[in-house]
Amino acid sequence: MRHSLPNLKGHFLIAMPTLAEGFFAHSLTYLCDHSENGAMGLVINRPMELSLGEVLEHLKFQGDGGEHQDDPVMAGGPVHTDRGFVLHRPAGREWESTLQLSDDIALTTSRDILSAIACNEGPGDMLVALGYAGWGAGQLEEELAANTWLTVPAQADIIFNTPHDKRLAAAAATLGIDLALLAPGAGHA
Repeated sequence: MRHSLPNLKGHFLIAMPTLAEGFFAHSLTYLCDHSENGAMGLVINRPMELSLGEVLEHLKFQGDGGEHQDDPVMAGGPVHTDRGFVLHRPAGREWESTLQLSDDIALTTSRDILSAIACNEGPGDMLVALGYAGWGAGQLEEELAANTWLTVPAQADIIFNTPHDKRLAAAAATLGIDLALLAPGAGHA
């Protein structure tokens, strides 16, 4: 039986305690796209041991990223970990490959935004991730039906203004939930 859910683009996926192991354990994922064909998102609370300045240096950009050079790069997901994604607030300019995801969140995948960031001319509020999370048709719906995730509309302030280690708890708090109080198993009445 296929479960019908509303489009969850622009929502957070909050990993339930049942996801105790693996890449998605204790993760907070921002869903960039969701349709009957599947879903795509970026994990926004799993920092890599890599700074934005190191990425810019590796790619040989002129400049070090200014105020963002020490920002951690997030492990956005286990798919295409060599691809970069920049979530940001819409800035007064456009880059080659930008999708407006909501009124206050955009996604850019082109190198020109990294060049601007290197010169301290990029968006002020941003998050850089390598890789993404992907679900095939019906897969996310099955995981939701199995109580793997909680969903809540995303808030840009959690993405851009909350420290990465506090994002999961902040997203859960918007639902009035303290994840530390949830049991790892799900019950069915």
